[in-house]
Formats: sequence, structure tokens, C-alpha cells
Amino acid sequence: MEIEIQKYLYDVQQACELISEFIAGQSFESYRTNPLLSSAVERQFITIGEALNQAIKRSPDLSQQIADARKIVDFRNLLTHSYGAISDAVVWDIIQTSLPRLTADVDQLMGSNL
Repeated sequence: MEIEIQKYLYDVQQACELISEFIAGQSFESYRTNPLLSSAVERQFITIGEALNQAIKRSPDLSQQIADARKIVDFRNLLTHSYGAISDAVVWDIIQTSLPRLTADVDQLMGSNL
């Protein structure tokens, strides 16, 4: 695997881990009412989307190896450019349903060295 792509995937991996750490023991209500927590989580999702976008630009086949890669990049764009349109419920749902899959996909890629 090209070292630059590996670095981007490492950034995705680290951001996934940080989100998991941030929300450990939290409920949707505590997420929704804690601007520090929600800001930290959203910042990591921006990092994930940007790193994944850069990795895919350099290795387009990654979009086939990471579930919903395009949606992840699109979510980053929404967080960055249309942040007022994002609901806490949507972010929380993504944390609960999509983050585990992304983590598994990236962990597998990093373990296989493509």
C-alpha cells in the first residue's frame, strides 16, 4: 500500500477510535445536550470524510473496499458546508449504525496492507 494512502487510512482509523472513545457511556440525550461532545464528534467525522476523500483520489478502488465511501465523503461536506442542516439524531444514528462498519473496513485494509 502506498504510504500516503496508508497515512490517510490511519487518520480515518484514529478518528473512528476517538469518536468511539468520546461517546462511550453516553446516551443520545447526553450527546444532544453537550455541545463540546457533539462538536468533537463532528470534527472527527470531518477528518474521516476528508482523509477518505484524499485516499480515494489516490486509489479509486478504495471506494469499492469501504462501504458507503461516497456517502461518508458527502456527510463530511454536509458537516463542513451545511452544518445547520445536520440534526443530532442523524449524527447519533450514523455513530450507532455506520461507524462500526467503517471501523471494520479500515481495520481490515490496514491489516492487509492492500
